Amino acid sequence: MKKDVSSLIVYIVVVPIFLSFLGIGVLPIEKIGPAALLLIVSITGLATGIYHAKRSSAESFYARYLPVYVPLFITVLLATIGMIGSKGFFGHDIWSLFVFALFPFLPNTFISAMMGKFLFAFAVPFAYYLFFLVGFFIAERRKNTKVPINKIYMGGSISLLLVFFAISGAIYMERAKHVLPPSYGFEYGNGFSSVDLEPYTVSNPNNKLPKLKEPESFTVENLNEMPVLDGAEAAFPVYSAFANATYKNISVKSTLPTGEEIVSFTNTIYAYERLLSGEVDIFFGAQPSAAQQSLAENKGKELVLTPIGKEAFVFFVNEKNPINDLSSENIRSIYSGRITNWSEIGGIDEKILAFQRPADSGSQTIMIKFMRDAPLMPALKEEVAGMGDLMEEVANYRNYKRSLGYSFRFFATGMNPNEKIKLLSIDGVEPSKDNIANGTYPYVVNLYAITVKDNPKKTIKPMLEWMQGPQGQYLVEEVGYIPYGE
Repeated sequence: MKKDVSSLIVYIVVVPIFLSFLGIGVLPIEKIGPAALLLIVSITGLATGIYHAKRSSAESFYARYLPVYVPLFITVLLATIGMIGSKGFFGHDIWSLFVFALFPFLPNTFISAMMGKFLFAFAVPFAYYLFFLVGFFIAERRKNTKVPINKIYMGGSISLLLVFFAISGAIYMERAKHVLPPSYGFEYGNGFSSVDLEPYTVSNPNNKLPKLKEPESFTVENLNEMPVLDGAEAAFPVYSAFANATYKNISVKSTLPTGEEIVSFTNTIYAYERLLSGEVDIFFGAQPSAAQQSLAENKGKELVLTPIGKEAFVFFVNEKNPINDLSSENIRSIYSGRITNWSEIGGIDEKILAFQRPADSGSQTIMIKFMRDAPLMPALKEEVAGMGDLMEEVANYRNYKRSLGYSFRFFATGMNPNEKIKLLSIDGVEPSKDNIANGTYPYVVNLYAITVKDNPKKTIKPMLEWMQGPQGQYLVEEVGYIPYGE
């Protein structure tokens, strides 16, 4: 009996620890890592199960089968408890029970979480203990000393596992309707930007910013008098072009003595906060959201919105989607949850994946305005690992065949061009440059330079006037926006 116990400890504790550490090296291998790890774990589980069965000397059905069944049962039970308690969210504290109860697999759990492959924290121990049990059963039934099987208990045990699986699967599938697999966040600008902004930076000698064909009518020579600029991702090329044209030697000296960048990018949400705190002098982007306006009021700040260009708010789909035009009411019905399948509006028989943008981003603020009185349904989300925690965030757009997304025309076609998407006509009107300029496209929005009224920096007002003047508007058009005067 002692021999059986010591052998079992090796197979359900020591071997899993070894496999778990092995996973640290195997799981990160591009493309084949996850499949290779599961294959190694399954084969090892099968082999150890067979070997343990050959050494087992227990004489009763319970003494022989219960010890090899319990690890699998505990794994599935704890996973079910975790799924019920967290409603499928792997970042919930209840999963710590699963993690520490299955301590032999702790290294695997750690690397799975770090890589965003959270299912492998369950899949690896499940695969090992399942195949360990299968291997044990196969080998034990071939022994001359095999024990009689209690079919009632065996059937009940298998049924219990299937019930737990069904519960966990149902919760996971329900969550999958609203939460997508992680996309690992943004790749550029310290995680703030979804596209590479280097081609538009003033310090890049090979930048592709448009240049004036005549001497600039407005310049700022003193470093400390240069307004600090920040704004939305889609607006970065515009305000970077402004600074490149008017800030003396900005390509060489682009930071203040304090180390702060004069032409910075921290995206819409953070840039607004920096504007209100006094770190930034001019913000560039769409109109502020209700929450951002409220934040300004609470800080006793009055925002001044200076329009400097026009842009189209556009909707797009995968290039293979047969839909080319949607009515405004169709879109409101989709984003309020009243239309859920493309076939309802003449498309393919597929569920619509309607992506949204994070709250208080420029495009989300415009989308809320677009919806009028129709309520926005909950946004698709994804689980994102960061700073040791797992969080839920609004999912980035994925160009699936059934997807629908929105953005600003210049960002979708100029800064972040994607040949695999197509812009939709809205109410029968294409978002072309001419239709934006003449006002026939129904959703034209302003690009603003936003300032705080009580900012004492004397160069702000003349710079705003220059932006609205011929040279500023020339750069707006050359970047890819529509001049405000049109």
